[in-house]
Amino acid sequence: MPNTSPRSTTASSAQRGPLASPQDVAAYLGVPVKTLYQWKYRGIGPKVHKVGRHLRYRWSEVDAWVNAQSGYDLAV
Repeated sequence: MPNTSPRSTTASSAQRGPLASPQDVAAYLGVPVKTLYQWKYRGIGPKVHKVGRHLRYRWSEVDAWVNAQSGYDLAV
């Protein structure tokens, strides 16, 4: 059975570019965009930056946050 998780189809952080929109990160993590906004409000999600009036995430920080959430390192 093929692996259909969002992370398996997403390119590595070097290929994705430095910044991501909330929609990009939500698709990568497999959560609704609204969840990212709730995590931002609570201060528990990946670090987010305001660029003008837009929210943007650095892929390297998203990957680091994901790795910190697990008891083992997911980085390859």
